[in-house]
Amino acid sequence: MSNTKYQTMGQQFGRRSWAEPWKIKMVEPIRMISHEERQKAAAEAGYNTFLMRSEDVYIDLLTDSGTSAMSDRQWAGIMMGDEAYAGSRNFYHLEEAIQKYYGYKYIIPTHQGRGAEHLISQAVIQKGDYIPGNMYFTTTRLHQELAGGIFVDVIIDEAHDPIHQHPFKGNIDLDKMQALVNKVGADKIPYVSLAGTVNMAGGQPVSMANVKELREFCDRHGIRIYLDATRMYENSFFIQEREEGYADKSIAEILFEFCSYTDGAWMSAKKDNLVNIGGWLAVNQADVAEKARNMVVVYEGLHTYGGMAGRDMEALAIGIAEGVDDDHVASRVRQVRYLGKLLMDWGIPIVEPVGGHAIFLDAKRFYEHLPQDLFPSQTLAAELYIDSGVRSMERGIVSAGRDPKTGDHRHPALELTRLTIPRRVYTQAHMDVVAESIKAIYDVREQTKGLKMVFEPEYLRFFQARFEKV
Repeated sequence: MSNTKYQTMGQQFGRRSWAEPWKIKMVEPIRMISHEERQKAAAEAGYNTFLMRSEDVYIDLLTDSGTSAMSDRQWAGIMMGDEAYAGSRNFYHLEEAIQKYYGYKYIIPTHQGRGAEHLISQAVIQKGDYIPGNMYFTTTRLHQELAGGIFVDVIIDEAHDPIHQHPFKGNIDLDKMQALVNKVGADKIPYVSLAGTVNMAGGQPVSMANVKELREFCDRHGIRIYLDATRMYENSFFIQEREEGYADKSIAEILFEFCSYTDGAWMSAKKDNLVNIGGWLAVNQADVAEKARNMVVVYEGLHTYGGMAGRDMEALAIGIAEGVDDDHVASRVRQVRYLGKLLMDWGIPIVEPVGGHAIFLDAKRFYEHLPQDLFPSQTLAAELYIDSGVRSMERGIVSAGRDPKTGDHRHPALELTRLTIPRRVYTQAHMDVVAESIKAIYDVREQTKGLKMVFEPEYLRFFQARFEKV
C-alpha cells in the first residue's frame, strides 16, 4: 500500500494507527484455568499475587522486572558469552554501552538492581544521615534504612493526588529540600535519591528543568545526586513529548543529558535494559567506585561480573542499545496508554496522567467503602485474578510497611493496584481482556469485602504476607 493510500485511509477513519516496531518470531503458550481453580489458587496463596504459581496465571502483569521479551540479537549474544571468572570480554562490552548511553565513568555490575542499591547505600550512608528522595521505593528505602539512613520524601505535593494533571509529578520540591537542609544541615545529607518515572507515584516523570535546578541546589550545598535509572528511557520519552526544546531530540540524547546532571546511578537492568536478570551501579567518583568494587567482591562476585554470567552481560549490553530506540519507547508507552484509555472511558479510577510502565488503579476510589486497614489494593489484586487470571500487584498500605519507631502501619496517601506491562510481550487483545475484567469487578465493587493480614514477614512484607477474606 502506498503512503498516499495509507494517509487517505487514516483521514477516512479519523485516526492514524500505529504498530509495534517488531514482529513475533517465537511464542509461549498460556492458558486460563477455571474460575473454581482460580479461587482455590488465590486462597492457597493467601490472596497475595506474589505467592501464586506462574502456571496458574493467564496474563501476568505482576511486574515488568525481568519479564520482557529479548530480541533475536540478544539471544544471539547469549551464545557469545565469555564465562571467564575474571576479565570477561562481555563486561567490557557492557561497560562501553553504559558509558556511551548514560555517560558515567566507573561501572560495577550486580546481579540485579537490589544489589546496586545495597552497594551505594553501604558505600556512602553513615548512621543518622538523611536521604531525601522523590517518593520512596520499597527496596531502595529499606537498603537506605539498613545502612543507618533516614528517608525523607521531598516529591512535589501533586504526586500524592491521583487525578492531578501535572505533567511532571515526579519532580522534587526544592522548598522541601531547603527545609531539610535548614533542619539537619547539608553535611547530614550524603545524596539525593532521585528516581525517574517514579514508580510509587504511578510512573510519573521528572522534568529536565527540575533536575537542572536540583543540580544547582546540590552544588551550592555540597550534596551529590544519585539516580535510580531503572525506567529513565520512559522518563526521557515524557521529556521529549512534554518539555519545551526537546521534541526534536532523541531518547538517547535526552537520557545522556539528564544523567549528566547526576553523580551516578543504580540500575535494575531487568526493566529498561530488556534482560531477564542483571543490574549495575555507575558513578563518577573514583573513591566511591573503589569502595563499591571492594564490596561487590564480598556480596556479588568479582568486579568484572558482579553476579552475572558473561552471556547475561552480553544480552544486557545489546539491550541497552535496543531499549533506547525511539520507536521502541514510543510503542511501549502507547500500549500502556491504550489500556489506560479503555479504563478511563468506562469511568474506572486510575492514576492520571497515565505513566510509562503501568496502569495504577486507585483502590481508594475503586473500593470507597473499604478502610485502608482492610487492604483495598491487595483486595483488588486478588479479585482481578479470581475474575480472569490476570495477575497484578499491591502498591499501598502493604507495600508501605510499618513505621520502624512506632510499629504502626504506614498509611500512604496513594492506595494503588499496579498493572505492569512487560515490554514486547502482550498484544492489544490482551489489554482488552484486562480492561474488561477490571470493568466486571468494578461493576460489583460494593459487594466486595476486604482482607485481613494473617502472616507478616519482617522485611518487604508485600512479597510474602498472607491474607484471609474478611
